Parts: sequence; structure tokens; C-alpha cells
Amino acid sequence: MILEALGSALLGLLLAWAATRRLPHRLPARPLVFSTGVAGALFGDFVTHSALGTGGVLLSLLGAAVVSAASLSLLLRPARHLRRRSAPA
Repeated sequence: MILEALGSALLGLLLAWAATRRLPHRLPARPLVFSTGVAGALFGDFVTHSALGTGGVLLSLLGAAVVSAASLSLLLRPARHLRRRSAPA
């Protein structure tokens, strides 16, 4: 179980690193992104492990990746170059 938690934390760090490399202009400060990725992965691992039991390590890591990616997606800000035009009055 310790290795599973370490693996999911590493997976969360990897996803957060990939997000900061791919979308640095749309994310807040890096420490927040990395901590959100790790926390989301650990929570996803906990929920998946609680639902499936002790047999599905790969499924627990998959659940960790899904929840971590969902948590990181909540941090995204809209792109600055989009312009919205108001409707004529």
C-alpha cells in the first residue's frame, strides 16, 4: 500500500509537470499546480482503493490519474487572446 501511494504521488507529480510544461500561461503558480496534482492523485488512489479493495493496483493508479487530471483541469484559466464581443443593444 505504501508503494501504491508513492506511485500515485509520483504520477500526480508527472501530470502536474506535464501541465506546467504544456500550459504555463494558463496555470497559477507552480507550487499550487504540483500540490494539486499530488493531492488529486492521492485522493483518487484512496477512493479507487476503497472501492475495489486490495487487488487492483493498476486500476487504483488509473483512478489516481483520472482524479489528478480532473483536479488540474480546475486550475486552468481562460486564454487571454479570446475576445468576446457583446451583442448590439
